[in-house]
Amino acid sequence: MAVLAEFELLVLLAVLHGGEKAYSVAVHEELERRSRRAASMGAVYVTLERLEAKGFLSSRLGQPTPERGGRAKRYFTPTRAGLGALKEECGVIRRMWAGLGLQTD
Repeated sequence: MAVLAEFELLVLLAVLHGGEKAYSVAVHEELERRSRRAASMGAVYVTLERLEAKGFLSSRLGQPTPERGGRAKRYFTPTRAGLGALKEECGVIRRMWAGLGLQTD
């Protein structure tokens, strides 16, 4: 059973929303926009690395760009295990909300 901390869950979801363009800055922006919470870039970097170490994300380097001083962006993609962890966490949340009669929008 995969267990994700809340921030790991949010970062993993932001990566999924980012699609092909999910690199650290875009993930940070997506996370803040959708969660309406402030997050430090450092926390996002550390969490992306941790999720990759856990096998929930894979990464690849893009092409170096002049705007970044010749450095390449690292793009992240959820792995099969990462998608499984998301589905599992979604099920947990649904079961916890079930029967409470609270509005969830």
